[in-house]
Amino acid sequence: MVNDKSLKGHVAMFAANVMWGLNAPIGKSVLREFSPLSVTTFRMVGAAIAFWILSIFCPKENVESKDLLKLFFAALFGVVFNQGCFIFGLSLTSPIDASIVTTTTPIITMIVAAMYLHEPITNKKILGIFIGAMGALTLILSSQAASDGQSGSIVGDLFCLIAQLSFAVYLTVFRDLITKYSPVTISKWLFIYASVCFIPFSYHDVAAIDFTAIPLDMVLQISYVVLCATFLAYILTMFGQRLLRPTLVSMYNYVQPIVASIVAVAIGMDTFGWKKGVAIALVFLGVYVVTQSKSKVQLESEGKLKD
Repeated sequence: MVNDKSLKGHVAMFAANVMWGLNAPIGKSVLREFSPLSVTTFRMVGAAIAFWILSIFCPKENVESKDLLKLFFAALFGVVFNQGCFIFGLSLTSPIDASIVTTTTPIITMIVAAMYLHEPITNKKILGIFIGAMGALTLILSSQAASDGQSGSIVGDLFCLIAQLSFAVYLTVFRDLITKYSPVTISKWLFIYASVCFIPFSYHDVAAIDFTAIPLDMVLQISYVVLCATFLAYILTMFGQRLLRPTLVSMYNYVQPIVASIVAVAIGMDTFGWKKGVAIALVFLGVYVVTQSKSKVQLESEGKLKD
């Protein structure tokens, strides 16, 4: 039974992954004009500024000194490695390959959660992840013919995989920290740490850009990457993390290929057929099955080891 808090968590994660789904084609377009280091710096510094401005209008929270160190490592896994590796990977491989790699996130998250949080790997979790993955892969592969023809790259795919692994660690290992402070407080520290880590490596790339010559359409695309796919998406993800279990949060990655497919149909690059309808139904069925799996606390209260 989905309660009111869980429903809010589901809505937040759905909205965040819609934004990330749109970020793949938009980000790829931005990468044709700017280096991966520059684009990642835009995201980190832009989001850091946005979060610190927003924090001015929010209730003040004092972060404990020990948690500031934890936030640094959370920034490494949740932002630096995740965004940095994904952008580098996307610049080397095709959007199709990058989308396929993202389907591994729920599996990786389930394994990390089992190892670190001792969350049970239940039959329902495995079934739900499998059903959702089949739906996502069906969508991705059916859209392959409509891609721009760019070939994949093993190195690029590996970077995308590292990005998914780092995000799985972030979702799982730092969950207690995320629930301790507000999303705005967490985010402003995550992105200021991430910016400090990245600027020394990207300074020369960013300094070489003639910002006055950037066309308006590119400014709008960069704004989307920074404000929607980073600023808003991270707020929504943290909100979802507070209300949902890590494996369930990661299941919403399967929404991203749905968004990509809808965009392709909307702009005339693809058509909507029964296969896509079945694939989308499988994704949401997979998410539903995972929501029905029981947590460690529930199983312990029932005296069971598996559901």
